[in-house]
Order: sequence, then structure tokens, then C-alpha cells
Amino acid sequence: MLGAPLLAGRGALRSGVGRCTLFIPEPLVVSALSAMPSATAVGFSGFAPTELTHDRPTIDAAVIGPGLGEDKKGWRDAYTLIKRCRLPMVIDADGLNALAKGIKTMTRPKDLSKAVLTPHSGEFRTLAKAVGLNADPDNPATRKPAAYELAQRLRTVVVLKGANTVVSDGSDVWQCTCERPVLATAGTGDVLAGVIGGLLAQRAADPAQWNIAAMDIACIAVEAHASAAEVWQKRNRAEAGMLAEELADLIPEQLRPLTQSDGSA
Repeated sequence: MLGAPLLAGRGALRSGVGRCTLFIPEPLVVSALSAMPSATAVGFSGFAPTELTHDRPTIDAAVIGPGLGEDKKGWRDAYTLIKRCRLPMVIDADGLNALAKGIKTMTRPKDLSKAVLTPHSGEFRTLAKAVGLNADPDNPATRKPAAYELAQRLRTVVVLKGANTVVSDGSDVWQCTCERPVLATAGTGDVLAGVIGGLLAQRAADPAQWNIAAMDIACIAVEAHASAAEVWQKRNRAEAGMLAEELADLIPEQLRPLTQSDGSA
């Protein structure tokens, strides 16, 4: 599925990264670069987890999962990549399903402290079940404790997407108050994953300038994502019909005041 990684890449580029590299099957490289000439691409004949487990001086963070699919070899390779990747990473979409399956059937990852997980409620339930957590991600009264508990169990940052997205690192919790119906559109989650990944990459490349925690990065991305949707609604006087790429293209104007006010970029 080519659309998802392209949208994640677009989100990353709109976040301000200097370069976005797509790791995609070799037959899709030409199509990908035709659709996104601002990106670069690395093609592979099979899923190649070693591409991101060795030092690559041009890559500072990774987004794992968008467009991956759920075939048996694919999720096993993705889980291997998650366990071995030494970069800050966003785990999204089928990367989350691979993580849940791997936790249940293989050796549990020793360290997810560099990861940001971005599940919607269905993916959250799958992950929660894998770690033995009984939590309701849909009830407005329990969304915050649900995200908090999963973040604690996995020792990572959890972004529980949906109406009033919740972010937690297992010691603190924050909830976005900007709820926009247009975000219930295919591909908007891929854009968010890319924005978070892009901000993580900028922090890794310049930690002195971006002296903030991964949870703060996630909160900034979620707020900019929701604010961009709000701007689209006001400009178009509509609550439906937004395309995910239109959302991505509104990210820079929303992201700049957030990062400036935080003093981090």
C-alpha cells in the first residue's frame, strides 16, 4: 500500500525535516518518487530490517508501520526491526499489530523508551490484550487512564488517537481539546505519524535546540495536527471532504507557533 508511506513522508517533510527517505519495495520506487519528488527512496526485494538497525548518518528517526500489511513474514520482519532499531521511532498502523503479535508469540522488546506508539482504539485494544491490560480506550471517562496504563506497561509514549487524542508517557498525561470531525478521514493518522517522526528526527539531529522530551514532541504534533484540521474546516466551511494531503500541507503554519512558544525550534 503506497499511499500510507507517502502520506507519512509528506507529514515528515511538512514538519520541517531536511530529508525524507522512503523504505519501500523495489517495484514501487519509481511510482513513489513520481508522487513525491521531494523524498528519496531505498528499495528492497523483501522486508529488510537491517536497513535501519545499522548506523545510517542521514537518518535520525524512523516511522514503522504505514502501508506495511499483515502477512506473516511482513509482521515478523517488522517486529525484528522494532526490537533492533536504535533510532527514535514512531510505531503506527500495522507496525502496532506486529508489535502486539510479537509480544504474544516472541521475545518481548527490552526497550521501547525511544518509541512513540500511535494506536487508534482498535489497535490499542490489541496491544492492551497482548500485555494483559484491561482498559477501555473509547469511554471518554477512561481514555486518559487507559493511555497512561499502556504507556506504563510498555515504558514508552502512547498517543491514543480519536476524539480528544490522549498522550501519555506513563508518568504524565495530556489530552487534546481540539476535536475536529474532518480528522475521521483515511490517511490523517499516517500524516500524524510522519509529523511526530519528523519532529523526533529534528530533535535527534539538534538536541541542544530541541531540549524536550518525546512526550512533548508528541503533544506538539497532535496539537498542530488538530489545529490544521480546524483551519481547513473554517476555510472550507465544511465538516467533511478534507484530503489527508491537504491536512499535511497545513501543518507548517500550525507547527511554527507551537514550537516557537515552547522555545524548542
